[in-house]
Amino acid sequence: MNGTIISVQNLVKKYDNFTAVDNLNFEVHTGEIFGLLGPNGAGKTTTLEIIETLRPKNSGKIIVDGLDIDSKAREIKKIIGVQLQAAGYYPNLNLLEIIRLFAGLYNRHVEPLELLDLVNLRDKAKAKYKNLSGGQKQRFSIATTLINEPKIIFLDEPTTGLDPQARRNLWELIRKVRDRGATIVITTHYMDEAEELCDRVAIMDAGKIIALDTPDKLIDKLVAGGFTRPKPVKEANLEDVFLNLTGKELRED
Repeated sequence: MNGTIISVQNLVKKYDNFTAVDNLNFEVHTGEIFGLLGPNGAGKTTTLEIIETLRPKNSGKIIVDGLDIDSKAREIKKIIGVQLQAAGYYPNLNLLEIIRLFAGLYNRHVEPLELLDLVNLRDKAKAKYKNLSGGQKQRFSIATTLINEPKIIFLDEPTTGLDPQARRNLWELIRKVRDRGATIVITTHYMDEAEELCDRVAIMDAGKIIALDTPDKLIDKLVAGGFTRPKPVKEANLEDVFLNLTGKELRED
């Protein structure tokens, strides 16, 4: 890891009398996969949307790659990639058309088939977005975040609703994107996903960060405090059984 690419200092976001983000402080290191975890309503998505310049804050300071969000929001938009949900695409356009449209909006020259190769969707180049499977839509949404060659990519619960094969495939894609040089910030409700993917995680509750470290160190600290599972941990889990029996290959229509 080389330095800090996102710095969040004393961030506060209120809605009337409700404080969604309560004096938040954390840093994201350049080149890492950073997880923002927490139950529903913890403030994860609000925090991401503020960093993404999509939602105003009440107070605090945010620096993204040396740029102050208060005065350099337009410049920040140029160096980040945000994973869109399904509603962000034109359902009747095919994948090549959508990539060309986004490239035009970014004023970038891209090779659409190279992007589709990266996410294993070349064979779907002429397919309409609305006809893709859930896993294909998620992979395509990550491809579109790469069009402007962002330094930072934000993924908000990218594997929700996917089957085990598609989920593991998306994990590999996220690692591949990081290995191309991007810093990734991810939210997820799947703790095994965070443990597998993230270099560090911040656990939020009620708008505050209550723990921040590597997954291994957080687990070791819990165990050192005397925690034991009511059921002994086995060498494999049910998902391992499922993938061993059915294979790791993607199953797509």
